[in-house]
Amino acid sequence: MRLKARLMDEAAMNRALMRISHEITEKNKGVENVVLVGIRRRGVPISEIIRSNIVKIEDVSIPCGCVDVSFYRDDLSHESEMPVIKKADIGIDVNDKDVVLVDDVLYTGRTARAAIEAVFSAGRPRSIQFAVLVDRGHRELPIRADYVGKNVPTSRSELIEVRLPEYDGETGVYLMELN
Repeated sequence: MRLKARLMDEAAMNRALMRISHEITEKNKGVENVVLVGIRRRGVPISEIIRSNIVKIEDVSIPCGCVDVSFYRDDLSHESEMPVIKKADIGIDVNDKDVVLVDDVLYTGRTARAAIEAVFSAGRPRSIQFAVLVDRGHRELPIRADYVGKNVPTSRSELIEVRLPEYDGETGVYLMELN
């Protein structure tokens, strides 16, 4: 892979995530009934940042869980012959809550669909909303994000890389060209 462009630095990411945090608060008329659910892997630290921002905005903490969607993927056979399957354990109550799923990149919509299915396996939420740092297009399913940090039209020969300190030792969003 070859670096094509740096799309967001740490400051731009923080601004986008703060904006998303404000939008979540405004759309839900506060956060009294809101829970955040980060989609493993990079959606988890992003959801923690959004939760921290909401604490600054509203001076109230909200529950934040996470979900591993491996069990709910419809394309497991493409990933490996013997996939490791784990049932989703969100770690928070989603019943009658406004659940905001959080991920780094929205591409085909298959991860979001799997996360929605995982949430329903854990309970019956009042609503499910979706927040992503980057929407790159190329949907295969009728999925859209309610909150988007940045829209980046890409070709199928490109890849969006969200780098976070927890996994990559740096913060940024990069457009990569597949070789």
